[in-house]
Amino acid sequence: MIGLIKARINQGYQSIPDVTKAIPPAPFRGLPEISNVSCLEGCNKCLEVCPTAAINLSPFSIDLKRCILCPDCESVCPLKKIKFTQNINLSSTDPQSMIITSEHKNPIITPDKKITSIFKRSLKLRSVSAAGCNACELELNACSNVNFDMGRFGIEFVASPRHADGVVITGPISTNMAYATIETIKATPSPKILILSGACAMSGGPFYQSKALKRDFLKTMNIDLYIGGCPPHPLTFINALLKYLGR
Repeated sequence: MIGLIKARINQGYQSIPDVTKAIPPAPFRGLPEISNVSCLEGCNKCLEVCPTAAINLSPFSIDLKRCILCPDCESVCPLKKIKFTQNINLSSTDPQSMIITSEHKNPIITPDKKITSIFKRSLKLRSVSAAGCNACELELNACSNVNFDMGRFGIEFVASPRHADGVVITGPISTNMAYATIETIKATPSPKILILSGACAMSGGPFYQSKALKRDFLKTMNIDLYIGGCPPHPLTFINALLKYLGR
């Protein structure tokens, strides 16, 4: 016991003191910046290399619901019109706000007063992995480790939707996972929140044209929070929730 106490003292406080100010290491690619420079006439190199159809040329924009934050568009642009920053703010409550242009530079999260009044200090979430590659799930697991320590904000993942206040969907949602996803959402008591985490959950990601997906049911549901990334960094996920809860 004495040895454990000494080890704890030597380790010190390991959690990030302020997650709102933390910046991931340099290799991390986050929110893209789009400059006002006009594209070369007839140039559509970025459009051709984008694997998820996230780029629109007229007007020039990047849809964070589709973008997997790969550097391909940045690499091929002869004018360096696109630059990926280390900004972790990739989330919004409005799908239109997820479309980044040279004028609209940041997605916006608007807290829900009803949700805030109920879940501000305690939010339990049920995660559904709907045919993803498990990268998003690994990052969600990391949210609860000693480094990010999401639990200190009263936000935790639970084993049953019956114990949850909301559902976090990751993955593109295959036909085989559609029923389980729908039933999990139904089993979560109201009021509840529904979160799409990662490009795959929001749009299908690289698999958006696959016939193996079944995503139509999302059109009939109220999506409360869209969290961008492939996968979303723990800081992106935690900050999105804190903003949504008015924290």
